[in-house]
Amino acid sequence: MTWVSRLAPRLRSGHPERQSKGAVSCVVWLACGMAMAASSNDPGRGISEALARERTAAISNLRYELAFSIPSDPREPVFGRAVIRLGLRQARRIVLDFVQPNERVRDIHINGRSVEAIFTDDHIVIPDSATHSGDNEIEIQFIAGDEALNRNDDFLYTLFVPARAHHAFPCFDQPDLKARYRLTLVIPDGWQVVANAAEAMQREMVPSRKPGVWNDNVPFTETQPIPTYLFAFAAGKFSIETATRNGRQLRMFHRETDAAKVARNRDAVFDLHASALAWLENYTGIPYPFGKFDFVLLPAFQFSGMEHPGVIFYTAALLLDEAATQNQLLDRASTIAHETAHMWFGDLVTMRWFNDVWMKEVFANFIAAKIVNPSFPSVNHDLRFLMANYPSAYQVDRTAGTNPIRQTLANLDEAGQMYGAIIYQKAPIVMRQLEMIVGAERFRDGLREYLQQYSFGNATWLDLVAVLDRRTPDDLVAWSQAWVEERGRPTFTSELKSDVSGHLAALTLTAADPFNRRLVWPQWLRVALGYRGAMKDLVVDVKGATTVVPAVRGLPKPDYVLLNGHGLGYGLFLLDAASRDYLLAHIEDIPDALTRGSAWVTLWDNLLERQVAPGTFVDAAMRALTRETDEQNAQRILGYLVRAFWRWLPAEARLARARVLEPMLRERIARAPTASRKAATFNAFRDTVSTRAGLEWLERVWRRDETIPGLPFAETDEITMALELAVRDVPNAAEILRTQLERTRNPDRKARFAFVMPALSSDPAERERAFERFRLVENRRREPWVLESLQYLNHPLREAHARRFVRPALELLRQIQQTGDIFFPTRWMESTLGGHRSPEVAEQVEGFLAKELQYPQRLRWTILSAADELFRVARR
Repeated sequence: MTWVSRLAPRLRSGHPERQSKGAVSCVVWLACGMAMAASSNDPGRGISEALARERTAAISNLRYELAFSIPSDPREPVFGRAVIRLGLRQARRIVLDFVQPNERVRDIHINGRSVEAIFTDDHIVIPDSATHSGDNEIEIQFIAGDEALNRNDDFLYTLFVPARAHHAFPCFDQPDLKARYRLTLVIPDGWQVVANAAEAMQREMVPSRKPGVWNDNVPFTETQPIPTYLFAFAAGKFSIETATRNGRQLRMFHRETDAAKVARNRDAVFDLHASALAWLENYTGIPYPFGKFDFVLLPAFQFSGMEHPGVIFYTAALLLDEAATQNQLLDRASTIAHETAHMWFGDLVTMRWFNDVWMKEVFANFIAAKIVNPSFPSVNHDLRFLMANYPSAYQVDRTAGTNPIRQTLANLDEAGQMYGAIIYQKAPIVMRQLEMIVGAERFRDGLREYLQQYSFGNATWLDLVAVLDRRTPDDLVAWSQAWVEERGRPTFTSELKSDVSGHLAALTLTAADPFNRRLVWPQWLRVALGYRGAMKDLVVDVKGATTVVPAVRGLPKPDYVLLNGHGLGYGLFLLDAASRDYLLAHIEDIPDALTRGSAWVTLWDNLLERQVAPGTFVDAAMRALTRETDEQNAQRILGYLVRAFWRWLPAEARLARARVLEPMLRERIARAPTASRKAATFNAFRDTVSTRAGLEWLERVWRRDETIPGLPFAETDEITMALELAVRDVPNAAEILRTQLERTRNPDRKARFAFVMPALSSDPAERERAFERFRLVENRRREPWVLESLQYLNHPLREAHARRFVRPALELLRQIQQTGDIFFPTRWMESTLGGHRSPEVAEQVEGFLAKELQYPQRLRWTILSAADELFRVARR
């Protein structure tokens, strides 16, 4: 007989004396109150760093034996059993994390004896009188919480990062208490299942709680030591693709119903994983450390990927449509390389505390850039690094809501707010500077030493600094203080001086701290001096607030000075008037694609700083697109063009530009040499189309009455077209939505479309009801669906009506942070504010922050970052 057949009746029987969450009986207080008083009393909400340190110092040899019984009906409970084995130096209290109501916990035994534990807000406290020095065993029967199980009608998956495992089962939910896990799952017959470790043996059939219904009992082997946030499993109706690469079996679990789409992507996805694994084994000198290698593609997954060892989770968008753009191909390769790199950086060696979560992310992103290069030999990878990192990092770091790369963190209940562009995009830029300081080979050797020294353990940023500091005469501690421990970016200006002959006498760079701390960011720059289709490249070492560049002496006066000519430095690079005017008129004449791309990033920054008029920028972008030969630059220009069109142009200016923009884009679609370039241009047309003629053409394409030679459309493309037509209130918009719903074949995409449809209604009352759904946490579970709905509710064309959603969205943010996954709060605010440009909405946001004086600092930063561009355009 399996554990489930014994467990279910015991949990269903119920005990009337069990108290509600937070209430503790007098009997329990009398039995255990003295023990609590002897050891810092109530451990408090969340997982504090003080509690984590207490447990790390006391606990050793940690192992979990976990079992879950998963019913086919997501409304029925998941029953669980946990056996936790650990060593203690001496008898002491044990504080387990479990955020569920008390009535979900039954029959706690420690060392074979029943014990009455104390239940606090987020914890189960076992008194020291029940423990002893040496080995201890805790057994708990429980009903799992659904919050982190992501249950759907016919599948589920866990997502426990950063500290959500204790929503599902009792545990020590902190990164530096790594443990070995042995898992057993009981699943409905016909479901597939996958977890960190391999299945231990052939499945056996067991009776379910329903008469005549049988389930599969699936035990797994024991894992290597991993933290709770990396423990994972998925179960449900999945298809499985298998391949062998370099002698290793790879498996892909997915729910895609388009067989042609799977076949078209299958080999590329397996090849990218195999090449990433081979590169990392060679670079680190350490074989892949986690045995088997599976990955799961999930619809409505909250992230691009999640690096669970042995079972990476990805969004289903990893399977690309036939007309995927170059950026989509590069992004997929980068995502795969990123998550695979985590097997070493984050999984093999894990940060001690989430203040150093950036370490695993920076190495995953920084190394992913190196891994991807050989797979795309025709791509300019320096330009790729620029475009993948700088715009996103600047989007946060230019704001009042920016944060340091490394932050202090008192409690893991705020760990989700550590994530964002600063650790994902700014940190790789910083790491590239560090590699230049140390030297590429010495840097690699330092990483090898670090990984060997802390394998299957935990380390801090300062541990790595100590390893690298021995390999360079530079003071890495001082360097780290500016780049890692402080927030913001420098503001650079330049001054040219000429001699009597008109040649250059001096170039002076000035770096200022926007927060007036007199902080200096030491870094290397490559300054470009432009001369009518030619360039002079100067390498500059910035070590202070003022830097004089003597190498310019005697050179002719340039047409422009671009301080970040090759995208090497980091900061706000304000253009002098002559350089700004020249670039706006001739940027397409810059011969080097990398410098041209850096010039576009710089011009956008200058637009935001009111140094460039939005209309002038749009005109320059439209003109330059007709001559841009590099696809990465073309896609960046298109992205800026769409953003400037909606955010920076008033309505009347949009329509005037649209009459010129739409024909130009349609011509480029027709003339583009590849499906990738056609798709990127078509997407920009679809996202900006405003004229009657343009909308009629888009509708004909959606209705399949007109085709575009060389540009095939997938189901996802037609869904987006239908949504874009509906938000513009075209005639028959409601019929378009109904037709698209009927036309959609994939059940996961169909369910998402049905969820988003009310946000597209022409009826304001229905759109208000669509927003009101989000007040209930159960309606926010599928976060990508919610975010897509919010974006359309707050579309610029609906801005006047959507102003009523801003204040409620701000008021919901704390709930979003408490109940959602790590990226949800930031994306919630960006989706809410992204379509607004009015002073009225800017005043709403400022008024909210002025009233909420005790608002959590990290959430305040989230709002300020999301509102930054709104503030800028509203005050222009």
